[in-house]
Amino acid sequence: MLILQEQQYCILRRVMGVRTCESRCLFSGSKGEVCCIEPLHSKPELKDHPITQFSLLAMASLTKILVIGLKPSLKVWMTFPYGRMDPSSVPLLAWHFVAVHNYVNPMLAFCRGDVVHFLLVKRDESGAIHVTKQKHLHLYYDLINFTWINSRTIVLLDSVEKLHVIDRQTQEELETVEISEVQLVYNSSHFKSLATGGNVSQALALVGEKACYQSISSYGGQIFYLGTKSVYVMMLRSWRERVDHLLKQDCLTEALALAWSFHEGKAKAVVGLSGDATKRKAIVADRMVEILFHYADRALKKCPDQGKIQVMEQHFQDMVPVIVDYCLLLQRKDLLFSQVYDKLSENSVAKGVFLECLEPYILSDKLVGITPQVMKDLLVHFQDKKLMENVEALIVHMDITSLDIQQMVLMCWENRLYDAMIYVYNRGMNEFISPMEKLFRVIAPPLNAGKTLTDEQVVMGNKLLVYISCCLAGRAYPLGDIPEDLVPLVKNQVFEFLIRLHSTEASSEEEIYPYVRTLLHFDTREFLNVLALTFEDFKNDKQAVEYQQRIVDILLKVMVENSDFTPSQVGCLFTFLARQLAKPDNTLFVNRTLFDQVLEFLCSPDDDSRHSERQQVLLELLQAGGIVQFEESRLIRMAEKAEFYQICEFMYEREHQYDKIIDCYLRDPLREEEVFNYIHNILSIPGHSAEEKQSVWQKAMDHIEELVSLKPCKAAELVATHFSEQIETVIKKLQNQVLLFKFLRSLLDPREGVHVNQELLQVSPCITEQYIELLCQFSPNQVIETLQVLECYRLDETIQISQKYQLHEVTAYLLEKKGDIHGAFLIMLKRLQSKLQEIIHQDENAKDVPSLKDVEETMVETIALCQRNSHNLNQQQREALWFPLLEAMMAPQKLSSSAAPHLHSEALKSLTMQVLNSMAAFIALPSILQRILQDPVYGKGKLGEIQGLILGMLDTFNYEQTLLETTTSLLNQDLHWSLCNLRASVTRGLNPKQDYCSICLQQYKRRQEMADEIIVFSCGHLYHSFCLQNKECTVEIEGQTRWTCYKCSSSNKVGKLSENSSEIKKGRITPSQVKMSPSCHPSKGDPTVKKAISEPVLDPQQIQAFDQLCHLYRGSSRLALLTELSQNRSGESCRPFGGSQSGPAFNSIFQKENFQLQLIPPPVTED
Repeated sequence: MLILQEQQYCILRRVMGVRTCESRCLFSGSKGEVCCIEPLHSKPELKDHPITQFSLLAMASLTKILVIGLKPSLKVWMTFPYGRMDPSSVPLLAWHFVAVHNYVNPMLAFCRGDVVHFLLVKRDESGAIHVTKQKHLHLYYDLINFTWINSRTIVLLDSVEKLHVIDRQTQEELETVEISEVQLVYNSSHFKSLATGGNVSQALALVGEKACYQSISSYGGQIFYLGTKSVYVMMLRSWRERVDHLLKQDCLTEALALAWSFHEGKAKAVVGLSGDATKRKAIVADRMVEILFHYADRALKKCPDQGKIQVMEQHFQDMVPVIVDYCLLLQRKDLLFSQVYDKLSENSVAKGVFLECLEPYILSDKLVGITPQVMKDLLVHFQDKKLMENVEALIVHMDITSLDIQQMVLMCWENRLYDAMIYVYNRGMNEFISPMEKLFRVIAPPLNAGKTLTDEQVVMGNKLLVYISCCLAGRAYPLGDIPEDLVPLVKNQVFEFLIRLHSTEASSEEEIYPYVRTLLHFDTREFLNVLALTFEDFKNDKQAVEYQQRIVDILLKVMVENSDFTPSQVGCLFTFLARQLAKPDNTLFVNRTLFDQVLEFLCSPDDDSRHSERQQVLLELLQAGGIVQFEESRLIRMAEKAEFYQICEFMYEREHQYDKIIDCYLRDPLREEEVFNYIHNILSIPGHSAEEKQSVWQKAMDHIEELVSLKPCKAAELVATHFSEQIETVIKKLQNQVLLFKFLRSLLDPREGVHVNQELLQVSPCITEQYIELLCQFSPNQVIETLQVLECYRLDETIQISQKYQLHEVTAYLLEKKGDIHGAFLIMLKRLQSKLQEIIHQDENAKDVPSLKDVEETMVETIALCQRNSHNLNQQQREALWFPLLEAMMAPQKLSSSAAPHLHSEALKSLTMQVLNSMAAFIALPSILQRILQDPVYGKGKLGEIQGLILGMLDTFNYEQTLLETTTSLLNQDLHWSLCNLRASVTRGLNPKQDYCSICLQQYKRRQEMADEIIVFSCGHLYHSFCLQNKECTVEIEGQTRWTCYKCSSSNKVGKLSENSSEIKKGRITPSQVKMSPSCHPSKGDPTVKKAISEPVLDPQQIQAFDQLCHLYRGSSRLALLTELSQNRSGESCRPFGGSQSGPAFNSIFQKENFQLQLIPPPVTED
């Protein structure tokens, strides 16, 4: 007897004759109350099951479940804790016997929340009970009831009173039903113990809100629900009721689909279908036949009586295929071609749609054995609709022996259905020669007359070749195989037909062997391929060997003794013969003199036509084994005479004379560029001797000028790859300076795209300087660009070369690279002054005078020279560069008077202003003005001439001042916005997610034991400070208590959180500020609530990625920017973006090359 005494579950045992009882405590309420008890009940047919003798009992508390055996002695067989879940969810238990691996054992289903666990309980041979976990069921709703309907189907009730029918094995939700109208009775008052004053724990009272254990019960596949006004019974429909329900709703297609799922055993929650598989299928099939007849009647009755024919066709196309599909699935062709076909034939449109539905099944060979009447109607229907291609495709998949053969042949020939015609002859009459005769009569006359075949005749010829190939290989055309007893007969008939001396209706002018001749004219190569495949199949057949020799003799007689075949066709024949003769088991005999005649024919020097074709044919003949038929020396002589260089290469390669092959490539205009790859392969691929490689290299050196003129890049790559140490030898052999220049440019200039490793290529400076000198001669405009990519050259010698050819820009570049900045500047300045003098003194009619654009280009290059080097010079050295340049630009303006200005005076003023703007970044404006005023010309009252320059400088100052003010304003606004949002986020109140402690699950306002503090974190979790201290979630740092969120730190599995994860928001708060009465609600913005931030610690990979991101977007310090701007604003004489004479001005943040002003929108913050 199991009793409950003060929340303790005990077993009582009475002793006979003694008025006393002994009890044993099973479960104490101090560890959590038991909400549900479920004993294992067994059906009468399972009363002898070995598990029933244990009297198993399942108990579910708020924290775990227990499986207890009451007999033969009390024993706890299993304990399973729930884990962390919603405290308001209801524990549920349910037993049922299920079949697993052909054994029936009890299965316990339990859940609390949205996960259902299945435990299989079975007894082993030793008598012990084993509990194994099965697959979980994860749901998206919380459950308040779990019920077994049968071993495969379960019914779940969620917290919003919706029933879910689930298939246990597939976990598929079959149906959902709303039962809120039942008004289910809940057991809340009992769980809360309202009758005794609520003497239960808060956790049990919370569960009682959704408890309905005594309101739902199941028996015999039925579920009883107790409502406030009545009792409701729910059950699963039987399979027949489910089908009939769909039929009542006029859903015939869905009813057939459901019935077919019952037939195949794929349906879920099946009730009322018993017996073995064959019996079940027969029962369902009979019901499906009834539905199909009803479906056919409905299709005819629902057909529109009037309207367009397309509407009727669409109606039957939606319905008739369903009937055909299910009849074929049920394998009821008798029903399909008798009753169903007769019924649908009453409507001509339905009949046509029915016949069209058969086509895909016939083409896939899923439908055979069609009745003759249906077959005839089918062909007539497609013929009437002019779908002759469909007719042909159907015929070759049908048994046409029951049809009129002659009529079928006539229909196929008239409609050009050649595949179908051949099929009818072969399958209907076992006749294999007549189809060939009919096709030969069409294609032979135009071929003999030398006319071009039409597309239709080409199709017929191709089909004829394929048909002959199939017959000789023992395959049926167009698909299938010839019966084995007919294969030898068919092969002999086809061979005898092909080698006939004359056709059956031959005229007096017909040449001998007309069929072989016609096939050779149509497609020589394909016909010979057919014969080659046939010879492969007839190796051990003595009669076939005789046929082989005979047909070869016929081929030679037809092609060699006639001149109407092209060289390609003759070559195909002898290539075919060479391949046959080269086989080890060859039995053919061919006169060798015929091969000599073919060689003379192909190498005829008198005929230049079809040169490539003749060479290719002879090459194929040699590669096929025909070389044994020729004398090699004679073959080489004739090939060289005919300029067949590929033939020469083939022969030289056999004799390992690789150096001679280079001559073949160079002489062949079509393949001369391939010589580089050939030389590279010979020198790099292993397998060639050192002597062979040396001979190839020597031959390449003999033709080096020819190779360079052909492809300089390829020649340079070849030399650099294989013989980099012999570059000087190659240079000596190149006497032509232009070729030498091209070779050295390809070798040394990496921009040419040559794949040469410049590090491994050790080139002396003399060679590089020789290339630079050639570059100065042939391409002086590219010298500077080339010098920028070249490395191995001496500066002094190169400067001498540039001075020799008077390339001043090149000399200036080299001097700058050498470090002589002043020397380079003087050269550029001198060149600029000369161009300015030429412009000033030019005559309007003079020619070859530099334009203003040339002056501007030279000035820009000079400015660039000064800008590149000013960063590394002191103030005096900078002035030595910039002031001479300024004077050079202002000198022409001094000479021109205001009364008679020069033609280019305005343009020169603009260029001078450009110089001033450029030098302002390195020379202070006061220095520039002082230098201008110290000029004797302007110091005597001629400032009006430079008024434009001074005004331009003032405009620049105003622009920079405006830019400074705008930048400062933007930075201040950005900083102010960031600080405002940061302050708002720090001072924002916290909103807890729940009103109970996340550790003890008690509402903080109801706890009266002690005046405890309430801790609220930014993640929304709420705790009592006493509970957090018990969980060791406090850290003492610098005399202050810092807290960490227990849930977040546990879920993230972090051993030690960072120091900032427990920081109290908005600075440090003293303990007196965080005390809060337990009876108060925490409100948003309440300053008496302690607020903390719980943040997870990043792993090393995340930290590394974050550091890279910060480094990528890192800019200048805002504090440094504001400090420098404030200093610049306070100094009136110091220009923020200009230079000054003091050193620190040039170390400004704004003067750095990598300074970027990043203007970003204000950060987005949460409301």
